[in-house]
Amino acid sequence: MATIKEIASLAGVSRGTVDRVLNHRGSVNPQTEQKILEIVQALDYKPNKAGIVLAARKKNLKLGVVLLGLNTVFYDDILSGVHTRAEELADYNCSVIIRQTDYILEQQLNAIDELVAEGINGLALSPYNDPAVREKINELYDMGIPVVTLNTDIEKSKRIAYIGSHFYRSGETAGGLMHLMTHGPVHVGIISGSRNILCHTERIAGFSHAISSYGNIQIVDTVNNNDDEKESYRLTTALLNSHPEINALYFTAGGVYGGCRAVMDNNRYDNMTLISYDMVNTTREYIEKGLISATICQQPFLQGSKPLTILFTYLTTGELPAVENDYVDIDIRIKENL
Repeated sequence: MATIKEIASLAGVSRGTVDRVLNHRGSVNPQTEQKILEIVQALDYKPNKAGIVLAARKKNLKLGVVLLGLNTVFYDDILSGVHTRAEELADYNCSVIIRQTDYILEQQLNAIDELVAEGINGLALSPYNDPAVREKINELYDMGIPVVTLNTDIEKSKRIAYIGSHFYRSGETAGGLMHLMTHGPVHVGIISGSRNILCHTERIAGFSHAISSYGNIQIVDTVNNNDDEKESYRLTTALLNSHPEINALYFTAGGVYGGCRAVMDNNRYDNMTLISYDMVNTTREYIEKGLISATICQQPFLQGSKPLTILFTYLTTGELPAVENDYVDIDIRIKENL
């Protein structure tokens, strides 16, 4: 098994320089760093596990978590995963600081800046889809602060990994379900969360692609509720009143409870097909009542816990995750398999 001493000798540098490269501490000449990393890869260097534990405890690592969806029930399960892993990492003298914001760009940027000021070493982030957030992620990477995105992603950023659903594929799945669960002309109203959340827009794109091969399904209109139940109730009510032909609803985000209440209060539940995401208590209730035909789940607990595992491993060993995009299973639930 290769040692740091052997790597240093082959690279013609000190053991301290190798240690700084492996543990992302301090500045090292880029050419020297590249040479060391090539030697590490060639020798298949693996850090000593006992040494990792000891080194981690000495580092006093801080991990930050910034989540969207303040007061959104779905994120409770993600937070459960975060808290569970945080308790485990506490044994390694690693603390986790959590912030949660509304779907407001400035709130997210401020939350990230606050955590950086508190000295975080890595960040788990459900990103607002805006160039300013992409630039912030890239800035953190250049500062030596790795970012793992979760639940939703952002394109062309320097985040080291993404944990969550394959949005487009899950949208296609919803389109396939809509085809299987309906007959005759289908007029769909889409209740989405935000145009600035990539998972919401990608789910719509996947859904639209899937139904394009079925001549009987068409999208009537799309509204955005920012995952707010009251807003979802209001917008769904207006949508149903404006389009009496609607006989199907596709919920791409939160606000399912408010939307279902609107369907019930407007006596539109007969011959209405509803497809949603996730399995919060109110969604389960409406599946049991027969109003929601199917919901697509996405392992929120894992989405909360795994980013912290990836960050801790990377910061203590320099090891990147095996895959950059770590997609959770597409789990379809109907009344019969709750």
